[in-house]
Amino acid sequence: MQSYLVAAGLLMILIGIAHSVIGEVLIFRQLRAGTIVPLLAPPPLRERHLRILWANWHLTSVLGWGLAALLILFAMAPDPSSHALHVRIIAIMTLAGSLLVLYATKGRHPGWLGLLVAAGLAWLGQSGV
Repeated sequence: MQSYLVAAGLLMILIGIAHSVIGEVLIFRQLRAGTIVPLLAPPPLRERHLRILWANWHLTSVLGWGLAALLILFAMAPDPSSHALHVRIIAIMTLAGSLLVLYATKGRHPGWLGLLVAAGLAWLGQSGV
């Protein structure tokens, strides 16, 4: 078993949980009208904009969990090196996400650091270190 890949996968699961829970508490909670999907869109947004923002917010977490599952499955493969290209792609995508969050928030959002660590762990895992 490749422990770097497992660590990267577990970190991505934690990042996804934190992303969804903290987003619900800090952003979407006050925009609800007794419904699961927030409806009270602040101007200039409309309700339909808020709905898609909410869906995409959680879609990010769900896709992260999918990548995490792949990393953990690759770690348990009889020959993890056969998945090196797949892991490299995941690592590069995660690094790109980290850089996007870093740039967009001017480093004020901690997500970039978690994604950077996950990308590094995945890269180490694919290289067989």
